[in-house]
Amino acid sequence: MSANPLRPLPDDRFDYWNAHHLLVRAGFGGTPAEVRALKDLGVAKAVASLVDYASASNDADEPAWEPSIMRPPTPEEREVERRARASNDEETLARLQRERQMREGRDREQLARAQQWWMGRFLRSGRPLEEKLTLFWHGHFATGYRTIEDSWHMLAQQRLFRAQANGNFSTLVRGIVRDPAMLEYLDNDENRRGSPNENLARELMELFVLGEGNGYTERDIKEGARALTGYTFVDDEFVFDEAQHDPTPKEIFGTRGPFDGDAFAQLVLKQRGASEWIALKMYRHFVNDVPGRVPDDRREVVKALARELKKADFNLKPMLTALFRSEHFYDESNRAQVIKSPVQLIAQTVRSYGTPTRSLASLVAAADLMGQHLFQPPNVKGWEGGRAWINTSTYFVRQNVAVYLLTGQRPRQFDWEASSDPYDATHLVRDLREAAGGDPAPEDVATFLLRFSLASTPHPTRVESLAGFLRQTAGAPENDRIKGALALITALPEYQVA
Repeated sequence: MSANPLRPLPDDRFDYWNAHHLLVRAGFGGTPAEVRALKDLGVAKAVASLVDYASASNDADEPAWEPSIMRPPTPEEREVERRARASNDEETLARLQRERQMREGRDREQLARAQQWWMGRFLRSGRPLEEKLTLFWHGHFATGYRTIEDSWHMLAQQRLFRAQANGNFSTLVRGIVRDPAMLEYLDNDENRRGSPNENLARELMELFVLGEGNGYTERDIKEGARALTGYTFVDDEFVFDEAQHDPTPKEIFGTRGPFDGDAFAQLVLKQRGASEWIALKMYRHFVNDVPGRVPDDRREVVKALARELKKADFNLKPMLTALFRSEHFYDESNRAQVIKSPVQLIAQTVRSYGTPTRSLASLVAAADLMGQHLFQPPNVKGWEGGRAWINTSTYFVRQNVAVYLLTGQRPRQFDWEASSDPYDATHLVRDLREAAGGDPAPEDVATFLLRFSLASTPHPTRVESLAGFLRQTAGAPENDRIKGALALITALPEYQVA
């Protein structure tokens, strides 16, 4: 390990395959032409183009969401219901129930549209790191629609994550303790003076900022819960209910004062472990998610990232820039060490191969089958990730969704929408054809397609097998041969890692 764990990669070492690695890890991959363009920028400008994405296109044509589907009843509606109950007016009560059920159905439909819209952003946005980070925060500050049952609250929370995706972690934490979706998910709307609810205070320390058992006590949790009393919401807006807030002094991390929820969040962020916990989570997400204890040499990289984060007052861009420019990020030991999430698998297949997007509803359903239901992490810990993504069931879906994207053919086992949109895969070997001045050798095509598709240099036996397939199909149209080769590659275990 260098004396500087984040020593920058020299510009002359930023070759095509390092640019490819950067585009996959800091985004969802790209076509050969996009990789080549990134490589030509040099490492500093390439990293800046991904991290400082504000000027890039974000395909932000957001649908006109309806915010008030799940609004609370008006005073007039409450009075109608009160009278109906008092007079046992079953007909009116049944009508009111039908109206509630209709609103719930419309809200579920809006949530489905939101899932498809977000999937489209993964596939098309000119700011891939923005979407990757928004999804990261969605899993980090996890809330689920089945508990919230309000699509607008989920969308508002996602808007918070996107606004601070590469922004300021401290601002994000302050926002999350005032976020209606989180307040409801962790029952802080029931956190009242004299009867504190500890859920949000506990998870703020245990999962969101410090990590389990890292620098806090049960007393800190209890006192933090008192600080968060009265933090609630009405309809779509945060409300500080002073009548339910406990204003008396609390002692948190050895500091005494009449803290409220905002002050409590700042106390948590001041703890030594805060920057290192987020640096570790980012490291596992972007660099290496091998399970178990992080080895000492890698721990030094995490500590260096934490120092960057702390020095920048929790602004995320300097840390991300240092990470993506570092020699360590591009080290061979970190290749093929991150198992693709379902979203990564889908988006990388589309973006790298340049396939049609097919049916967004079908891709949302496929991601769900593979274990990543957008707007519905499994619990407050979010998606476990890593090896938990892979089992016999999900691996079968992973193979099928790749073939679906390449061909548009609907697998018989799944109710996906077939697509007749044509796909021309020959652009993937255009550079090889130009270099050869004609048809490139099967071994050259096989080597490039495997290296481009997989996270590391392919084993010679893989090259030999794929070259054999290309020779055997020499009489078929070039596009069919390449798509057949890609179908074989995407079925490999190696295709599951980035």
